[in-house]
Amino acid sequence: MDKTHYRKAFHSPYLSSADIVEPVVLHIDHVSLEIDKTKKTKDKFNTAYFVEKEIRQGEPLKPMILNSTNSKMMKSITDSPFIEDWEGARVMIYVDQNVKMMGETVEGLRISPPPVRKSLQRNTPQWDSAIAACKRDGNLDKVKSRVDVHPDDEKEIVRLANG
Repeated sequence: MDKTHYRKAFHSPYLSSADIVEPVVLHIDHVSLEIDKTKKTKDKFNTAYFVEKEIRQGEPLKPMILNSTNSKMMKSITDSPFIEDWEGARVMIYVDQNVKMMGETVEGLRISPPPVRKSLQRNTPQWDSAIAACKRDGNLDKVKSRVDVHPDDEKEIVRLANG
């Protein structure tokens, strides 16, 4: 049974712990320094946008504010302190139950390097198998449970499978 997190009622324009059911691997499309879209402050935030457009089927993936901790992790993952260099990074996003904020312990999103997995490569027997699996299953879920598939490659496999 799917359950609804109480914070879903607050309709944040940003990704939050309420949106992450289990750790998820995503690809950074770009990061920009933007004014707070909640209009609660006039602060500017490092805001990450993702290549993937949905967090789950039918549920749009929102941008994520990268606080200081997550920005430092992005620097570590990419070996660059510049947000423009974070484009294309593959990251895992998960919920940390023990984030300290204003003297309270709260749930918060954290970024880490993703687990090391092989990436599906074009023009290999595995590529052809992925196309066949997509034709058979109508999706790439089984393939993606074993290897990382870049969203651009997924689109191409679906296109080829649908002929």
